[in-house]
Amino acid sequence: MENSRNPGALIGGAFLLGIGILSLLGEVFAGSDFWGNFWPFIIIGVGAMFYVGMFAGGKSLSGLAIPGTIITMIGLILFYQTLSDHWVSWFYAWTMILVSVGLGIYIMGWYGEDASQRDSGKGLMRVGLIMFVLFGGFFELIFTSGRAFNLRGAFFPAALILLGLYIIINQFRRNQTNQ
Repeated sequence: MENSRNPGALIGGAFLLGIGILSLLGEVFAGSDFWGNFWPFIIIGVGAMFYVGMFAGGKSLSGLAIPGTIITMIGLILFYQTLSDHWVSWFYAWTMILVSVGLGIYIMGWYGEDASQRDSGKGLMRVGLIMFVLFGGFFELIFTSGRAFNLRGAFFPAALILLGLYIIINQFRRNQTNQ
């Protein structure tokens, strides 16, 4: 008997499963604003479908990790913003899309067993995270100045301090190995 693959059926089945789960949760939590809070999971589910296609199609479709990760990251950002009502974070949250591209390249390299792609992905994730901390620190300081102390307001200054320490320590390590 021949083993035939039908990635379309797997993707379609996973899509229907996801919509069914969200619909059932909407019914269970009908008294709350379920759809008002959890609508980003539709976007996250679309991103997950790219992963289903990647795993169903084999290593030749490892490139689907990139759009899958980007779409999933956008859904996660929107979920955070929906729950926190912190929509102004788009001033710097877009840098997480760079991180997601790097993560997608890393996953593509992992699944396709390509070390150079994994290294490229790590480099892009590093750049995106540095930009996230820098832009986040800058914009959070602008939009939270004059407000009472809160944990979210303290996160980015602390992250800037840690980023600065990381850069300094790495530079000292490089100088030590070059001598």
